[in-house]
Amino acid sequence: MSIPLSVGLFVLAGLCEIGGGYLVWLWLREGKPVGYAIAGAVILVLYGVIPTFQPAHFGRVYAAYGGMFIVLSLLWGMGDWWNTSRSIRCHRGDHLLRGHGNDHVLATDLRSRRSEQRSAKKQMAAGITETPC
Repeated sequence: MSIPLSVGLFVLAGLCEIGGGYLVWLWLREGKPVGYAIAGAVILVLYGVIPTFQPAHFGRVYAAYGGMFIVLSLLWGMGDWWNTSRSIRCHRGDHLLRGHGNDHVLATDLRSRRSEQRSAKKQMAAGITETPC
């Protein structure tokens, strides 16, 4: 399968997931007519079917789709800086999980995170309630 077709399927699936979910949201939260819910449900079913056209294994398709979903969600909502920065971190993690990053960077991040967790546990044991930013 060509790369443009594969990317197009990811984008289409993402739009179906976000759009279908949004229609259901409008029905439940905004009091729109039941037709919104029905259309949303049909579109969400399409979201489940579209990725089956990708030639790769289920796990790989959905792992790659996770990164695409983050990008599409940002474009859909045009979030604030906080959402954007968190999304970039998630997309970076998706990129690393797919094997496109430097393994030493991931290992360093994990070591740093474990060190922070140990420090937090020590502070909690000592009765320190404030945590550094």
